[in-house]
Amino acid sequence: MSYIVESSASSSRRSRRRRALITLSLVVLMLFFAFWYAYSYYQASGRPAAAPAASCSTSPAAAGAVRPATTTVNVYNATDRDGLAARTAAEVRKRGFVVATVANDPLQRTIAGTAEVRYGPTGIAKAKLVLALVKGARPARDARTDASVDLVLGEKFVALAPVSRPKPVITKPAPRPTTTTPGRAATTPAC
Repeated sequence: MSYIVESSASSSRRSRRRRALITLSLVVLMLFFAFWYAYSYYQASGRPAAAPAASCSTSPAAAGAVRPATTTVNVYNATDRDGLAARTAAEVRKRGFVVATVANDPLQRTIAGTAEVRYGPTGIAKAKLVLALVKGARPARDARTDASVDLVLGEKFVALAPVSRPKPVITKPAPRPTTTTPGRAATTPAC
């Protein structure tokens, strides 16, 4: 019996070739899955999206209602109390409003009540939202052209009004999907 003895150089070449083949196979496999994912994503983007289900509930967001996140508020201090506007602005931010300016009242008026909410013709809806922040706040329309709102804190201001929790909206269960048969049109159930 004769045994063939391999040199260490040929065995290391064989293991290098094996590692290279495994590495190349893994790279090809990863490229295949990347192209497959990209192709399926591309194909899905060409399909029309499913029509949204008809909803019987009307929410304020759906009706185009003004939200705190879209309301810019300038908080001004019309009192002698230091830091009142800064503290109040922090609370206004916590409630989701966008606070632009925090300073003393630029008009330097004396506000005897709790607060004054200044707004222009385009900011009426946003002003109503800001008026709800301070009990007893008085609206004051001015000639500004943007939709920003000024919250001017007066002598009687103590704190913002407590956050009112929205009442839960009770909605009807979603209607069952409608099916179409040839020759008949699909109907959406009435709410």
